[in-house]
Amino acid sequence: MATGLLALLDDVAALVKVSAATLDDVPTQVAKTTGKVSGIVIDDTAVTPKYVVGLDPKRELSIIWQIAKKSLINKLIFLGPAALLLGFFAPQVIPYVLMVGGAYLCFEGYEKVHSMFGKHHTEENTPMEEMKVITPEELEKERIAGATRTDFILSAEIMAIAFATVATAPLMNQIVVLIAVAIFITVAVYGFVGLIVKADDFGVHLAKEKHSPAVRNFGRGIVKFMPHFLSWLGYLGTAAMLWVGFEIIVHGLPFMHHPIESFDKALGGIPVIGWLLRVLLLALGGVILGFLVAQVVGLVMKLIGKKK
Repeated sequence: MATGLLALLDDVAALVKVSAATLDDVPTQVAKTTGKVSGIVIDDTAVTPKYVVGLDPKRELSIIWQIAKKSLINKLIFLGPAALLLGFFAPQVIPYVLMVGGAYLCFEGYEKVHSMFGKHHTEENTPMEEMKVITPEELEKERIAGATRTDFILSAEIMAIAFATVATAPLMNQIVVLIAVAIFITVAVYGFVGLIVKADDFGVHLAKEKHSPAVRNFGRGIVKFMPHFLSWLGYLGTAAMLWVGFEIIVHGLPFMHHPIESFDKALGGIPVIGWLLRVLLLALGGVILGFLVAQVVGLVMKLIGKKK
């Protein structure tokens, strides 16, 4: 009896050692995954603040918390398990799912570029539409729903990339990495968004008369700087969408992946310039792909309209 118990304990100890050795790689895998999804994270951070613009400042943090909570639930309850199931039953589909997501990112990035630099119709040329009057509570719900939809798409891409990074790892590693990535990215994104949204309020507080002149000037500087910062963040998010989206496409197509690798090796001696040129090349490719996707989407919409 004692011998059997000792043998069982030995087996348990061996199992614990194997599990510990396996989980030792988790921090590295989480860091690697986070780096790969950095472009999407930047875009998520850049897009979210617009959903609280014009709402009651006292409700800003509450709204961000509601969006963050829904984002985490989507990642942990729906998207993470979906990635695991897809990886178990149809792993060959994952690269195509990633490429579809990459094409969507390019399309969204192109739409933003087009809205920035394209010609806009003036109010005189735009027919007046009946304006819908809604209460502040309804507007808040509408903003939260819109932010959640956008976040769901970006979160799906994040979890798909996270799973692709650990697809060959043991199941326990896959689960732990997906959970860690979901929690870390959600906290990082919406924590930073909260700081951005309340930065101008902090500046206003510092600019009050009860503070010293230096503190008041610093507070005014924050208030003046934040609109410019949000604009720069929006541009950075758009660029990130384009280069990350096209990079996902490139990795899924060998005939495109090999030239990019050769380009990286050729500029290996000057890493900073090489990285910048690579990003510019990928962003340009993202704009071109986004334009093509936009043409296809426009054609499909016209065909659907004609059928109706």
